[in-house]
Amino acid sequence: MDTSKTAGDVTQRATHQLLLINRNFALLWSGQAVSLLGDFVFNTTLVVWIAAVLAQGQAWTPLAVSGIFLAASAPTILFGPLAGVLVDRWDKRLAMFWTSLLQALCVALLLLQVSITTARQIGAVWQLGILYLVVFLVNSCEQIFRPSMTVLIGKIVAQNEQAKAIGLGQVSLSLAMMIGPALAPPILLAFGVHWALLVNMLSFLASASTIFFMRVPQDRQGTTSKEHTDFLAEFREGAHFLFNNQLLRSMLILSMIAWIAGGALAALDIFFATQNLHTTPALYGVLDTALGIGSILGAILASMFSERLGLIRLLWGSVLALGVAMLIYARLTGFGPALILIFLTGIPFATMGVVSGPLLLRATPKELLGRISALFNPLSTVALLLGTATAGYLDSLLSGHFHVTFAGLTFGPVDTIFTGAGLLLLVAGLYAMLSLHRADEADHAS
Repeated sequence: MDTSKTAGDVTQRATHQLLLINRNFALLWSGQAVSLLGDFVFNTTLVVWIAAVLAQGQAWTPLAVSGIFLAASAPTILFGPLAGVLVDRWDKRLAMFWTSLLQALCVALLLLQVSITTARQIGAVWQLGILYLVVFLVNSCEQIFRPSMTVLIGKIVAQNEQAKAIGLGQVSLSLAMMIGPALAPPILLAFGVHWALLVNMLSFLASASTIFFMRVPQDRQGTTSKEHTDFLAEFREGAHFLFNNQLLRSMLILSMIAWIAGGALAALDIFFATQNLHTTPALYGVLDTALGIGSILGAILASMFSERLGLIRLLWGSVLALGVAMLIYARLTGFGPALILIFLTGIPFATMGVVSGPLLLRATPKELLGRISALFNPLSTVALLLGTATAGYLDSLLSGHFHVTFAGLTFGPVDTIFTGAGLLLLVAGLYAMLSLHRADEADHAS
């Protein structure tokens, strides 16, 4: 027997397990990395396709593009909160497997429709309707998939490795956000929309395949079929637990405030870049790239040191750091310093996401995990939309005539709104630091 070869194989398997925790998580992570990349290619392709092909030169083109985002967000708000009840009833791995196949089928039908006919033959409006329907159905399946994945991670990953698992997921998400939108336009222009749709369909099939090969014991339902008859009662049970658990309630408040601030940034950052940072619109996307790179670094650091530093301390600490960063960003007038600050902001931004998952898993009974995790995303989406709409309204209200000088500093509309968002984050972080003091000590001691 070649002992050196055997030893090498063992070392290779050990290294693989060290990097991706265990076989089940390695399969899950690899499938989701491919799926996320396909999602960003798909979403960006649809936006470019509508703007440059289907609705090119039309007065209603911006409305047609915004319809994609509405179709993607609507299932989160309409079905997301209730989907958790189904997640808690069903086997998580099977739910993820079948929803991935359904998503692949939806995209395959869209691909077939695009291949058979053209927008000119059936009309742009009809074509847009089909696109919106497919986006709506794909994201409806996502309302089952995401909470199921959260619960499944808690099942296949040991507690002390959960932050690392969430961190690896954040890394793949950040990479997909950076690579997918950059790949989509060249693929569309060089090969047509068919190839982008094919990439996304195959990514869903890759997700289903990796989930199929996971070896996870089938879920044992904790309640009888008779107890499952009252759907709304089960939903109320999950909502009651969420709003009466101090840690989960504080996490939800922090998450919603962070997304309100994020909505303000998303709505007005292009105007801040051109008016306050005095740069060109062409460089605006570089800020997002810097945030993505910082998020990758933050996810890696958080997964390495979160257990040692304490998950709760990192939770409120990251919100405080985001508040300070927002306040500093609002006062900047140069693109270079803003680029550095945005990169650094990615670290606490990713940290908040990394530590939230393990905290949710530890604070929630297993039989309620689907319902609790399914409530966070819709409420965060509502907060994001609220932040975006409020910031846009305030800017339109103040734009052109709001200029105030205080303590030697000049405030305009956009930087004032950003300052308010930063102060809101600081208040939220201080609230969490004080309200979770005892839980913080217990978490750090453990």
